[in-house]
Order: sequence, then C-alpha cells, then structure tokens
Amino acid sequence: MVPVLLLLLLTAIRLAVAAASPLAPDEAYYWVWSRALQPGYLDHPPIVALWIRLGTLIAGDTTLGVRLLGPIAAAGGSVLLAAAADRLFPGRRLGVAAAGLLNATVMFGVGAVTMTPDTPLLFFMTAGLYALARVPEDPRWWLLVGLAGGLGLDSKYTAGLLGVGAVLWAAWAWPRSFRSAWLWAGGAAAALLFAPVVAWNAGHGWASFVRQGGRTGNWHPADALRNLGELLGSQFALATPAVFALFALGLWLMLRGARRDRAWALLASLAFPGLLLFLQHALGDRVQANWLAVAYPPLAIAAASMATRWWAPAAALGFVMTGAVYLQASAAPFVLPRRMDPTLIRLAGWDALARDADALRVRQGARYLASEEYGPASLLAWWAPPDAEVVGAETRWSLFALPSAPPGPGLLLLSQRRSEPPDPALWQEATQVGWLLRGRHGVEAEAFRVYRVVRRQGAAAALLPRPGGK
Repeated sequence: MVPVLLLLLLTAIRLAVAAASPLAPDEAYYWVWSRALQPGYLDHPPIVALWIRLGTLIAGDTTLGVRLLGPIAAAGGSVLLAAAADRLFPGRRLGVAAAGLLNATVMFGVGAVTMTPDTPLLFFMTAGLYALARVPEDPRWWLLVGLAGGLGLDSKYTAGLLGVGAVLWAAWAWPRSFRSAWLWAGGAAAALLFAPVVAWNAGHGWASFVRQGGRTGNWHPADALRNLGELLGSQFALATPAVFALFALGLWLMLRGARRDRAWALLASLAFPGLLLFLQHALGDRVQANWLAVAYPPLAIAAASMATRWWAPAAALGFVMTGAVYLQASAAPFVLPRRMDPTLIRLAGWDALARDADALRVRQGARYLASEEYGPASLLAWWAPPDAEVVGAETRWSLFALPSAPPGPGLLLLSQRRSEPPDPALWQEATQVGWLLRGRHGVEAEAFRVYRVVRRQGAAAALLPRPGGK
C-alpha cells in the first residue's frame, strides 16, 4: 500500500512540475505536430503528436495539456516494470526496488514531466518487457509483445531494439518459441501498426528513414575518445552517480547469469544491443544522452537484484538531484551561470522574447514573425500575442499539412549561435533591424539577430498553428 501511495504522490508532483515549467523548443515543435496530425514526420513517427493532441483535448493548449500523458505514462510504466521484476525473479520482491531505481534517475524523472518521443517509447518498451516476462507461462503474450513493439516503433525508431532483443532472447534461451504461432502473430501485429509510418515515408521520399539513418554519415573517428567520455559523463549525471554504479554492476550480473537463467538472458538481450549500438556510434559521432534511456528498464531490474540493501540510499540521492532539476525548471530560485543551468538554456525567456519580437514587428510594419529553426519558430507560435502570425521557414515544413506562409514583409529571428546570414533560398530581401535577447534573472540565455525580410516566391515556409486554434 505504501509504494502505491508514494507513486501517486510522485505522479502528483510531476503533474504540478509539468504544469509550472515552460515548454522546451522540441516540445513546442511536437505540439505543432499535434495540430497537423499525419502518419509520419521528418524527425520521428507520430505517437508523440497523438499523445499531445489527447492531452490538449483534456487540459487545453497549456503546458499541462501538452505534457499530461507524461506523468501518467511514467506511473503506468513503473507499475509494469515492478510487475516484470517480480515475474522474472519470483519470491525476491524486487519490483519496488526496480521501479524506485528507475524513477530516481534524472533521465526518467525529466522525461516524466516533458513530452518527447522518448516518453511513449519508454512506456511501450517497458510494456514489452513485461509481456516478455509473461511469455514462458503463456505464449499468447507474444501478441502483446508485438503490439508494444509496433506502438513503440510508432513512437521512435529505436523501439526496433525491443524486437531485436526479443528475437535474441528467443533464439538464445528458448528456441522452441519460434514454433509458436503467437510469436509470428506478434510480429505481424507490430508490422501492421508500423505500416502507416512506412507508407508515409514511401510517399515522401523516405524522408524520415533517410534522416535517421543518415546520422552515420557524420563519422569522425578522431573524436572517439571525446565522444565516449561525453557519453559516460552524461550517463553518470543522468542516471545519477549511485544508480549509475548499480547499473554497471547490473550489466556484470547480466553477463554472468545469462548463460544459465532465462530471466537474466532476457534482461541481457534487451539491454546489450542498444548499449553496444550506441557505443559503436560514439566511436565516430556524438551520442545524444537520451538515446540510452531504452536500456534503463532492464538495467533497473538487474540493479535491484543485487542491491537489496543499497537501492534505497541510491534512489534517495537520485530523487534529491531530480528534485533540484524540477525546482529550477518550474520556479528558477537559483541564479546560475549559463553553462551550469540547462533549464536556462532550454526553457527561459521565450515568452518575453516573443512579446518583444512582436512589438518590434508592429513598429517595422511587418506582417509575421519567422524563424529558420523549428524550435524557435514553434515557441514563437506558442508564446506570441494572439493576433500575431508566425512562420516556420525551412524545407521540413513542406512535409506538413499546414497553410502556406502569408505574403508581405516579415520579421526574422536568427540565433547568434548560427553564424550564417538569412538563407537566400528563402528570402529575396533581408535587412538587419536589431537584436533581441532572452534570459532569466539578468543572465543571458541566447541572443538573436532580427531581420526585416520578404519571402522568395515558392520558398518552403508554413503558417504555424496558434494555441486555442488561432
């Protein structure tokens, strides 16, 4: 009863943080997706857009509406993870420890109060893990594995690692499962659920597959040591130090136990393919820290199996670290330098920037605000005054079912992080008219060059939706 009450309390806290924290650029971008629903997008499959659309139907175009399903999915995933741990290791009561360790990580904690493709991905990956834990007692659970895998693929392509792990586990620890019609039915269900994404790609030049698969083209082996160091450092921080150490011990236990125990073989099959894939990727290119989140659920179970006395202190440290992130993101009580405050870099000052930009637009006699970057464009659409029009200007917007950008002059914001001038393929005229800043408590987060522009005829640009249907 106590773990249930604690999970409900944690979920309530996460809902409050989700409501109080400003949207990040990627979240605003996915909100734009939710207003232009389609079977696929350049960056990812569509489930995140569907989840946001459902959340905003319930709670409106608010930060809570965008993120509503995040804390709920985190709670449901925690229950599934605990049940999977207890199924895999009956009699040891590892479920609470496994769920506690996972929830204590900054990675999972931040993911639970934001809405990105990783949010549904982790839920469906955990659901697949739970279904796989049930397969030995009833092969019909293979169908649920397939459903989880298909919905995971509709969330993010790395969900393919669930299928890889399931096949490896079946071949390694339970070969006779390939004679089950339920296994093949699960595979068919996954393919059926993923088919609309494939069809959308086929009709759009395989845009999303090429974009994600093309990451291997940026290959710089000379940076391997730096990339590996960044990867390990990010996981040390995002898993939190004590949980990271337990995860590392859990990997060793997987290797030791996989040969003789079907449960350990399952955990190893789900954790190692992703870890090895991203380690290999780091030999030639940077690995985004959140990519490794797919390995966290099996790692949490493995860590819980050997940390019966240590998991609670490790989790306590993790919750303190995650709580500090929650506090800074939602209330910003600490004035920190830019390099020490990721919440400043990602979240701060977008509302004031949009207001200042729109006031300058009016003074310049421009019709709309615009950006060549999808994140700032989406946040301008979220924050600008209701009567403002906001344009996203780059080729990605041609893949959306959105209205064309209006004619006439506009006001373009370009981040100082970019040294390039306005793209001449988009603008036939561009004259710099000033600078704008965003920040918090007097600490600058980002500077923008502002241009008065006239769009080139036929250039890729779309009129972005506004909150409340405006």
